[in-house]
Amino acid sequence: MEKAINRQRVLLQHLLPSSSSSPDSSILSASVCAAGDSAAYSRNSSFGDDVVVVAAYRTAICKAKRGGFKDTYPEDLLSAVLKALVDKTKLNPNEVGDIVVGTVLAPGAQRANECRMAAFYAGFPETVPIRTVNRQCSSGLQAVADVAAAIKAGFYDIGIGAGLESMSANQLAWEGPINPKAKDFQKAQDCLLPMGVTSENVAHRYGVTRQEQDQAAVESHRKAAAATAAGKFKDEIVPVTTKIIDPKTGEEKQVTISVDDGIRPETSLSSLGKLRPVFKKDGSTTAGNASQVSDGAGAVLLMRRDVAMRKGLPILGIFRSFVAVGVDPAVMGVGPAAAIPPAVNSAGLQIDDIDLFEINEAFASQFVYCSKKLGLDPAKVNVNGGAIALGHPLGATADYRARCVSTLLNEMSRRGKDCRFGVISMCIGSGMGAAAVFERGDVVDQLSNARPI
Repeated sequence: MEKAINRQRVLLQHLLPSSSSSPDSSILSASVCAAGDSAAYSRNSSFGDDVVVVAAYRTAICKAKRGGFKDTYPEDLLSAVLKALVDKTKLNPNEVGDIVVGTVLAPGAQRANECRMAAFYAGFPETVPIRTVNRQCSSGLQAVADVAAAIKAGFYDIGIGAGLESMSANQLAWEGPINPKAKDFQKAQDCLLPMGVTSENVAHRYGVTRQEQDQAAVESHRKAAAATAAGKFKDEIVPVTTKIIDPKTGEEKQVTISVDDGIRPETSLSSLGKLRPVFKKDGSTTAGNASQVSDGAGAVLLMRRDVAMRKGLPILGIFRSFVAVGVDPAVMGVGPAAAIPPAVNSAGLQIDDIDLFEINEAFASQFVYCSKKLGLDPAKVNVNGGAIALGHPLGATADYRARCVSTLLNEMSRRGKDCRFGVISMCIGSGMGAAAVFERGDVVDQLSNARPI
């Protein structure tokens, strides 16, 4: 608050009348800046150059190799969400300055071409550019942040941040020989650790028990099942008509996929307790308390506030801050615990000001650790389930860009005035973390920090 008042004083020096002004002239003086629902939040008035989210859609998230998208071309997933943005907002696609797609597993040049093809399938003209970005599990969120930064810098007024992953089409694999120099650098070696081993490292180093992990998994499935039954994902999921091929007969069947297929409502501590550790003989990470490998895509339409208002588009949320940080590769899952505090601080907030958190559940071990480390209220975290239940398509997780972004902003809207700020965060392979802060779109303060006296 002191920072805001000091800023007002500087501005007011430019507004004070000169000594020659008449004595009865009105002058302005500083008063406490309205903080809306969060008293600790010292903010400015809304400005036309705010970067806002006006639409966010995703496909259903399906189990890789076995789910509804196992025979779907990756670019068909992306084109579906890109087309939905244009169709549902009535946006002229010629106005889009850039499309940035977060994606991880596919070969770079091939995926770049697939994304370009997807834009054409969705009806975008050849004049609209597109590129990919890869920051492992935060690639989708990074894509949104890149677009937000470009809009803020004035490169263009409208952009799309998207995420795409088909773990059916592309697998985790290392191509070519490993540089022998890695043997001389422990951190470099740790970048090569299987993700499941890093989960075991987190559990061992920070004392996360098997029961805590299994309980987190049960809660993820329970909340995701409840959200699905209540229709909470219906407005954010774009139905995709595709084909499924019978592996035994080769017969093709046309289907329309509109529901996440990895949720197991019947999951219990008893059933999870029967599963054996996967990565370490006496470990605690199992197939039941780790995220699923998945297929999916999502896209988020961002623009300047004044452009959105001129077009009469709804403002779902305001992009307030983004931070990426590095952590020990051997315990890469701790990334959210390291990234969330600086992201929140960058937005001028404190952890207690955040009303909802979407934190990736790559593994229950890291999710439990991060939540406990930050002292988060469980009632605020992954209220509609997370990646253990819904799945974890690497590039599309930040689906903040879609899955996380659309889910977060829709939930904030449902909760109304009691929910102003939300955070999306995830750990990142090779030892990083990323986090972004969003503000609900309809609670921006009017200019009320000056009054005549």
